[in-house]
Amino acid sequence: MALNIVLIEPEIPNNTGNIGRLALATGSRLHLVKPFGFEIDDKRLKRAGLDYWQHLEVIYYDTINDFFTQNNNAKMVFLSSHGTKSHWDIEFVNNMFLVFGKESVGLPKPLLKKYNDQLFKIPLYNKAIRSLNLANAVSIIVYEGLRQLE
Repeated sequence: MALNIVLIEPEIPNNTGNIGRLALATGSRLHLVKPFGFEIDDKRLKRAGLDYWQHLEVIYYDTINDFFTQNNNAKMVFLSSHGTKSHWDIEFVNNMFLVFGKESVGLPKPLLKKYNDQLFKIPLYNKAIRSLNLANAVSIIVYEGLRQLE
């Protein structure tokens, strides 16, 4: 049982490091789509991922197009605060790709439009909050997926 965590143009090394640690802990693969808002050898990334980074399965892509070309037959869901369906409605399958956008603006608008029927959000119960921290959001989705798959 495995899930694929996809970060489109991540900007904050601490988030990416924490998500890498989560990926290893859950048996998930981490897919990172460039450009990044940091260098991959950033000390903050390594600190957040501790010494686990070397054990992690990470696949790197130079562009969004490269990612979609290499994974064109994969089952994917897209997570965004712009989604209209709750993450509770995702029907997880083994090897599903969970696609997240960058911290500052989320997923690119063309992806939101193209994959609207595969777009989900984590419900927020206070209007003062626009979104969750990326690492927290990924954790919520991955563990819900694992719960369903077990």
